[in-house]
Amino acid sequence: MVVPCYRVAAQVLDVLAAMPACVTRVYCVDDACPEGSGDRIVAACGDPRVTVLRHAHNRGVGAAVVTGYRAALAEDMQVVVKIDGDGQMDPRLLPRFLRPLLAEEADYAKGNRFHQPASLAGMPPVRLLGNAVLSFLTKLSSGYWQVFDPNNGYTAIHSTALRQLPLDALDERYFFESDMLFRLNVARAVVRDIPMDAVYGDEASSLRVHEVLPRFAAKHLRNFVKRVVYSYYLRDFNLASIEAPLGLAALAFGVLFGGAHWLAAFNGAPYASAGTVMVAALPVIVGTQMLLSALNYDVQNVPSVPLARLLADDASIAATRALEQPHQRHDQQP
Repeated sequence: MVVPCYRVAAQVLDVLAAMPACVTRVYCVDDACPEGSGDRIVAACGDPRVTVLRHAHNRGVGAAVVTGYRAALAEDMQVVVKIDGDGQMDPRLLPRFLRPLLAEEADYAKGNRFHQPASLAGMPPVRLLGNAVLSFLTKLSSGYWQVFDPNNGYTAIHSTALRQLPLDALDERYFFESDMLFRLNVARAVVRDIPMDAVYGDEASSLRVHEVLPRFAAKHLRNFVKRVVYSYYLRDFNLASIEAPLGLAALAFGVLFGGAHWLAAFNGAPYASAGTVMVAALPVIVGTQMLLSALNYDVQNVPSVPLARLLADDASIAATRALEQPHQRHDQQP
């Protein structure tokens, strides 16, 4: 369990006290907390599972989670869960997140507060609108069209998938969760949403939607371009690889050609003929259809085989072969 700690001194001890017995280790990462969260944990928490890790200066929630991830990998943890230390996430929901990972049905599980309309009653309207916009941008940039609520910090990841991620390249600030999804898609990991409710108390969030949205939009655009280039031109080449650029070119030509003639007519030139209108309209129609077809392919092109199965270690493969060999010898007997 990884618990990033920054300005959570008033809530983190209650979070640790509610930690289920199934948790083997808890890594509390004090990200240079001005309230001394790490010191308070050391002084008041007697749970032997809890370890406090410290940053010399504030690096951001993403960097704190990566520090916890590295510590968990060093101790060969099978599944690493991350929750915030502000009390908004109920540790008792942990079995929901562990079940698909331990069953090797998914590589990454994340909370979704939008699954039930009733669970949104306590969500501030600004967060509700901001999450909706950011969810769409994340779908576009990550390729996980079936997931929602990308900034939800209640997550669990299988160590097999975690070892495939470039931890040094992950965003260190609030874009961390969205960047994780992008990196997971590049690694072809299976992601699953877990329904949950959020609890909003008197804690103050330092995330300002109107401030981060422009920065997030630029980062989502960067990740979208990188994902398309890698997934559709470097690692694979399919029908969507052809439809997307041709559709974009046809749409751009139709819009520019038609717009130029419309401006000319607006300035007094003779109205365009039916043929000219068709030369502008047909590329727009065809280009739009090709882009929609490429988008449909991308929506369907989600990973389906968990990395925990696909990248089984040599010991697991050897054990499987040992179990199969007696049956093979029995089948070969006359």
